[in-house]
Amino acid sequence: MAEGVVDRAELVADDVAKYLHSDLLFYRAGHPEGLVARESRHWDPVLFWAADALGAHFILAEGIMHVGQPDSAVEAARAALPADPWSIAAVHVVTTLTGSALLALALTHGVLDPDQVWAAAHVDEDWNAEQWGVDEEVAARRAARLVDFKAASRILSALKAAG
Repeated sequence: MAEGVVDRAELVADDVAKYLHSDLLFYRAGHPEGLVARESRHWDPVLFWAADALGAHFILAEGIMHVGQPDSAVEAARAALPADPWSIAAVHVVTTLTGSALLALALTHGVLDPDQVWAAAHVDEDWNAEQWGVDEEVAARRAARLVDFKAASRILSALKAAG
């Protein structure tokens, strides 16, 4: 994983930081009430942590219309990304699999554990499965992504334990 990152850790961090402009956690459902509550329960603690611990105050939106994020928030969160090649490679994997650099940061900094991050990344998908049933093709793709997610999570955990 990190072999392709050793000389490009800064570029990989820049790629992760791009997610901070349109992170999954910024775009909220307006209804139904149960989904709104579930998103808040999973996502708000991460956003509050980013604001309190990192000084990264992001803007939320209802629906999928893009909302610009303050440069100061993006820069503050980007500054919390790890610099070593193995960690930033693992953070990149978590970010791309979850659609959220903030969830990857929360995992890296021990705010959420891997199971909490994976659940938070799939709030909407899980809600839809509960309402309409499981789409087998979606479930198979998710299971394959989970393998990579767990590997990246283990790397982050091992590096934290070693550091």
